[in-house]
Amino acid sequence: MSMPFYVSPEQLMKDRADYARKGIARGRSVVVLAYDEGIAFATENPSRALHKISEIYDRIAFAAVGKYNEFENLRVAGVRYADLRGYSYDRQDVNARGLANAYAQTLGTVFTTESKPLEVELVVAEVGHVAEEDQIYRLSYDGSVADEHGFVAMGGQAEQLTERLREGWAPGLDLAGAVRLAVDVLGSQPEGEPRVLTPGQLEVAVLDRTRSRRAFRRVAAPALGTLLGQPAGDDAPTDGAATTDGAAPDVSAATDERG
Repeated sequence: MSMPFYVSPEQLMKDRADYARKGIARGRSVVVLAYDEGIAFATENPSRALHKISEIYDRIAFAAVGKYNEFENLRVAGVRYADLRGYSYDRQDVNARGLANAYAQTLGTVFTTESKPLEVELVVAEVGHVAEEDQIYRLSYDGSVADEHGFVAMGGQAEQLTERLREGWAPGLDLAGAVRLAVDVLGSQPEGEPRVLTPGQLEVAVLDRTRSRRAFRRVAAPALGTLLGQPAGDDAPTDGAATTDGAAPDVSAATDERG
């Protein structure tokens, strides 16, 4: 009888972490930053069907990078969690902290017990009635949670994007300034000239604290073009390349789509 190969727990965890990080790094980056009247979300995503930024509850939103089918399952689970808690108790009892903890448990359990970790990184944000009450939580593939302040970038070249955000962000930015900064950061490249991203290539949404309950709203291409000072024509690629990073979509491999 042959003996099974032995792999130390440390090596097993390292291999899983490396696998998840590589998968997440292939996704297009998401930038989240606070502005004077709420929280803005931006990402390069010409697809109008596969959203990376979504509403969870009254004043809570969700953004993700990685494998689309995996983070979409987490988004749906978050909506169900929020609806059930709001129905069972009170709508004010649903908050980003509780949702982030629930996601952390799920991500951590999968990372430690399943053969393949989830290749996703998440942001859960809640807009408060004043800027000091805003909450932004970043969740990694292993279930670790970071309480971010002001801004966060994830996916792709997250470290470089974070440095650029640190240089350009300041409390009290208006919406136009926040969106321009986010788009400039997303278009930056480690080497060479920065890319100019047009409204048709972007997905942008905000949590607007001035709205009474449903704070989440998407910024449509015409309004986004006005904020960026660009025409809002639909210049997204027509070959379906929106569903994957760097390759045309393969219907037979839809579960490997990354955003």
